[in-house]
Amino acid sequence: METVGFGFWNWVALILYLLLMLAIGAFFTKRAGKDTESFFTASGRLPAWVVGFSIYATTLSAITFMSTPEKSFLTDWSYIAGNIAIVAIIPLLIYFYIPFFKKLRVTSAYEYLEARFNPAVRVIGSLLFVLFHLGRIAIVIYLPTLAITAVSDINPYVVASLVGVLCIIYTFLGGFEGVVWSDFIQGVILLGGALVIIIMGISHIDGGLSTIVHDAVENKKLISADNWKFNAAAAAIPIIFLGSIFNNLQQYTASQDVVQRYQASESLKETSQSIWTNGVLALISAPLFYGMGTVLYAFYTHNVALPDDFNTSSIVPYFILTEMPPFVAGLLIAAIFAAAQSTISSSLNSIAACLSVDIKQRFFGKKDEKSEVRFARLATVVVGLLGMLVSLYLIAADSSDVWDLFLLITGLFGVPIAGIFAVGIFTKRTHGIGVIIGIIVAVVASYFLQGIGGAGSPFYTSILAFMIAFIVAYIASVIIPTPQKDISGLTIYDKHTAVTYQRKVK
Repeated sequence: METVGFGFWNWVALILYLLLMLAIGAFFTKRAGKDTESFFTASGRLPAWVVGFSIYATTLSAITFMSTPEKSFLTDWSYIAGNIAIVAIIPLLIYFYIPFFKKLRVTSAYEYLEARFNPAVRVIGSLLFVLFHLGRIAIVIYLPTLAITAVSDINPYVVASLVGVLCIIYTFLGGFEGVVWSDFIQGVILLGGALVIIIMGISHIDGGLSTIVHDAVENKKLISADNWKFNAAAAAIPIIFLGSIFNNLQQYTASQDVVQRYQASESLKETSQSIWTNGVLALISAPLFYGMGTVLYAFYTHNVALPDDFNTSSIVPYFILTEMPPFVAGLLIAAIFAAAQSTISSSLNSIAACLSVDIKQRFFGKKDEKSEVRFARLATVVVGLLGMLVSLYLIAADSSDVWDLFLLITGLFGVPIAGIFAVGIFTKRTHGIGVIIGIIVAVVASYFLQGIGGAGSPFYTSILAFMIAFIVAYIASVIIPTPQKDISGLTIYDKHTAVTYQRKVK
């Protein structure tokens, strides 16, 4: 397929955006360097609405920004049930989970696992997070770069290096506070970009919105009765919703990049407000992103045909570069990279937190605050460069087969950890040995049970992984006797009780 020239003014727009992100990091450098609490949680001084925006931008990657419109372009809006699931779990988060994280004042989510179980469970949870997010950094750089360079004459190595290096620099400089404020700006850019694409698409179609709605209804591109049938070819909304509940529980209760943001606001009330802000943004963005795909479906049905053998994963950047005026197109491509960088920067800072708090400080001791910040910044650079180098390797190899296998294996570990957080909070009898058995059984069983009854749907895998981890951990704890551990204040049965756990730093 013939590529589209990116052009001088589009480069100007993209570089201006990247320099803005760099300036944000530089602005917060001094405050971030005071101590590790500032570098990892901004000392709890951030407003709730900014934290909410940051949670939203962190959980939305560039892959989502492009794959969601592609999904509605090819099929329908059934996956919007996943966005609704985010709102559905908010009361559960506020009432059951967040109070424990706030009470312990944890920098790392996995400190709760040590308080509730033992240090081994904490290290397992932390290292699995590091492994998965190291891979996530690489893929979040790789896939958007691949999609954009597939339809343009941009050099993929230049783009991947620009996005990766500048993201590392502003995360290194600004710490958590710089990451959160850049997340806010990136969230505004990507929402604005989606809205501009919809408006421009509608204006290019004869009949405008009425033509789009007619096509969508006529071709079942929205929600139809088929979406509620479990045996239909269309995606079953109940399974998508239920599977998304467990996926979101993993992200909002067992993933350091989100849990870390619960400490960015001073009070439980402010943290609750940030969670609701994120929920509102998830609901607002859903029709925007799915609407993009529906508009593009109508546009390429009535206006121009897509090139032969076109890869629909590139449909959003292709529309931007072929239909948008110069500079505006550059800003919209910047929106894609904004979605990528918000995810990358959050992963970098949260991986640094895990390596610093769960590994370095916990087992090798804590020095003065300046030294600890230097270690955290060094970890940010090393992890960022490693992730970027992997993405460059994937570009050179021009194959995602090995990568898909890696994501499959590492992805299986996320939801079982969420099951372990749940069994710790909602039961009293579960202990460390039992939860380690639960994690192992859940990972192995989920890997071999994939596709049974669900044709390989990741939503079935999520449901299985969570339930197996929870049930096996509890049963193993009942069967295997261990000395009683003081878990006062660490379960829902006495969540208002003071916690006896003290942070372990050698």
